[in-house]
Amino acid sequence: MRTELASEPGAPLRPNEDFAAVALPAGGQGGALVLLDGVTPPPVDYGCRHSVAWFTSHLGGTLTELSVSERDAPLPDVLSQAISRTVRAHTQTCDLSHPRTPQATVVLARWSSTAVEYLVLSDSALLFERPDGTVTAVLDDRLSLLPRASLATAAIADSTVRNKEGGFWTAAADPAVAARAVTGTVPREEVRSLVALTDGASRWVEKFREGDWTDCLTFVRKAGAHGLVQRVRELEVTDVEREFLGRAKTHDDASVVFVEL
Repeated sequence: MRTELASEPGAPLRPNEDFAAVALPAGGQGGALVLLDGVTPPPVDYGCRHSVAWFTSHLGGTLTELSVSERDAPLPDVLSQAISRTVRAHTQTCDLSHPRTPQATVVLARWSSTAVEYLVLSDSALLFERPDGTVTAVLDDRLSLLPRASLATAAIADSTVRNKEGGFWTAAADPAVAARAVTGTVPREEVRSLVALTDGASRWVEKFREGDWTDCLTFVRKAGAHGLVQRVRELEVTDVEREFLGRAKTHDDASVVFVEL
């Protein structure tokens, strides 16, 4: 087995709000990957004394532990338990009903000798490569399908589509959101490798159009997880006319996890 992980903040002086981990249980049976992309908080008060980085660290650490210690629990249950445990860590000090309480996108994958389970919530991506080289992208595309008007401002998004029916979902303070995730199981023999990407890294495909998802996985296999992040940084810097980035931030936290089974 080969594993590789890279994570880089969007700005050197700003905390990285992503979380990435690979867990290989001491028993040697299978493993798991966890990838979170923290949602950048608004500049005004958002009801919580903690940072988004604090939240992703706590939720990500709990998901990493539970994904291997609760191997019989389905991944939505693992996510639900992790959210509940994280909520208990700050419910006495923070207003967790605020629509921008710290939250994150989630990618989970867990493998055994017989199966690979997966869970994707919001706009991070998970790629499966089959033995014949075919690549399948597991995406939660609800955010991208929303009318642009519903995302025109943070206030509009918060009141109409963020963690609401008909909108999009993130892991925040409600454990029930785990049931909204995109989930599935693939036979272990049908998976050769996995790549998980936060949207700061998936810009390689989704904004800069350097290739499709198959090309992206091939690039990671050859250049490594760090190589993909560095290429995205090069593309961001050279897009001076903002032909590809448009109104998006120039640099975003970017994380990649690669696992070759």
